[in-house]
Amino acid sequence: MMDETSRELTAFASILGLAGFMLLVVAVASTGAMFKPGAWYEALAKPLWTPPNWLFPVAWTILYLMIAVAGWLVWREAGLAGAGPALTLYFLQLILNAAWSWLFFGLHRMDLAMIDIVALWLAVAATIAAFYAVSLPAALLLVPYLAWVSYAAALNFAIWQANS
Repeated sequence: MMDETSRELTAFASILGLAGFMLLVVAVASTGAMFKPGAWYEALAKPLWTPPNWLFPVAWTILYLMIAVAGWLVWREAGLAGAGPALTLYFLQLILNAAWSWLFFGLHRMDLAMIDIVALWLAVAATIAAFYAVSLPAALLLVPYLAWVSYAAALNFAIWQANS
């Protein structure tokens, strides 16, 4: 049975872990702030089903919060060593997520962004499967993210085709 000090230390470590996952996700999200749509994006032909610009930061804020909590849940349940493969996939999808804004908005390379978002979709799907084995709530938290990436991939493709 844990004494009071051990419980407090465990709770403190858990809070620090959550803060670490939040900071990691904020770092990934910052690429969206560094590489903004701007005039180039506004001038592109886009399908009628393109959402309004204000929706993107709202959706991503919610999704990034869910992504951070999902990673934290897996870490808290199994630790870095116990969830190594699952967390490796998690970190891979974060890298691919960060790269997309740079490729699409930074470099204006819709083709490379399309390749990246397909890889991102695969990495998120694999992360969900790996998280499922460790924490069902963590896996479920990533399902809306996969849905949004699916939509974003279709939008990326449609914009790329309309402007090629």
